Amino acid sequence: MKKTLVSALTTALVVGAASTTFAAANPFSDVPADHWAYDAVSQLAADGVIEGYGDTTFRGNQNITRYEMAQMIAKAMAKSDVSAADKALIDKLAAEFSDELNNLGVRVSNLERNADNVKWNGQVRYRYWSQRYENEKGSKDKKNTDQLNFRLEPSAEVNKNWHVNSRIDAFTNPSKDGDATLKLVRVWAQGDYKNFQVKLGKLPFYSTETAGMLLDNQFSGAQITVGNQLKFTAEAGRWDLDNAINQSAIYKAATKTKSETDKTLAYGDQTASYQGVALNGTAGKLYGGAAYRHFESDLFKHVDGFKKDADEANIWSVGAGYKFDKNWNLYGAYAKNEKAEADATAHNIQLNYKGAQKANKGSWGAYTAYRYMGQNVAFAPTYETFLSAGVNNVKGWEVGTEYVPFTNVTAAAYYFNGKQLENDRDAELLFGRVNFWF
Repeated sequence: MKKTLVSALTTALVVGAASTTFAAANPFSDVPADHWAYDAVSQLAADGVIEGYGDTTFRGNQNITRYEMAQMIAKAMAKSDVSAADKALIDKLAAEFSDELNNLGVRVSNLERNADNVKWNGQVRYRYWSQRYENEKGSKDKKNTDQLNFRLEPSAEVNKNWHVNSRIDAFTNPSKDGDATLKLVRVWAQGDYKNFQVKLGKLPFYSTETAGMLLDNQFSGAQITVGNQLKFTAEAGRWDLDNAINQSAIYKAATKTKSETDKTLAYGDQTASYQGVALNGTAGKLYGGAAYRHFESDLFKHVDGFKKDADEANIWSVGAGYKFDKNWNLYGAYAKNEKAEADATAHNIQLNYKGAQKANKGSWGAYTAYRYMGQNVAFAPTYETFLSAGVNNVKGWEVGTEYVPFTNVTAAAYYFNGKQLENDRDAELLFGRVNFWF
């Protein structure tokens, strides 16, 4: 899912997404973009119960602080003529932001605050890919794929500052009985303090500065983030290379075997050691960042397009965006792998209009983008047209739209048309998705 803030009183993700995190009660820390509170506030806004800054926005792409969120909740708590459903949302928000509300002089009982220490979110998702690649004979190879996914994202409060989070995914092919997998994809501990956050475990791996153009996956290790409006992030650990998009040269090298009968990996350990640093910030309607990431593994020596005997990938990336108003948002990014000779760059420019908020029936959004996706730098992009069943190592135009026909139900359709980078032949893909959120 795409992850750009849009529309009144909420954030909508326009590039794929992501897992739920919960900040501790720190008045000056941002509420993460994927926090459940945004959807709750969006629903209250749609019902006319709550207001934002006066201009009915969250001020562009900027996350709001917990203190600002508490101010909105306090105003909602003062209203008596609300429905039972809205009252339940207000109570849940009041429990989450009780410390900030207490600082504002709004009393919330400890019993209410601790009533729901374990929170459950999730979704059921159906996705369909219809792929067309031009072959050497000039005709097009066709591939249609569909997938059903059930996802749970529990989060449990340990104490005032610490939470544990996880994500559990089950996948199945709807056309095959018994063809299903169940996996604990992520599990990590998260500590939130004033202008400081630490994550430990198997945690989200997302290239924020490129809005997920390079990575939207998970790695095992540690991450530290310092700052408020300007945030510095350092992370280190190990990343499984077979998590690279499965049509890429890296994935093929990571999963290559010596023979059909001997399933031992031909190139040994397919994991890479990883270290990375990133700087991201906002200034009014402008936002952006830069990052450097280093991967090291002997497997890179066997990847098509890497420099001879290169056992590492050194990737730098930059990105920036501007939110013109509550409807229009323009974003661009560029990245390069200094250790690759071919398919070593990726760049993207995307224009977003409005956005679909799953809590707001009838809301919708659309985008158009030009993407250049070198497979030796865009390892695991967030774009669903570039996932395992989609196109890869291509350049071209993409358009998409998303709509909310019912509360907490979203439907999306994307179309990509371009060229294969290695041979300049046609590549085309139609993608559809329906999500049921809970």
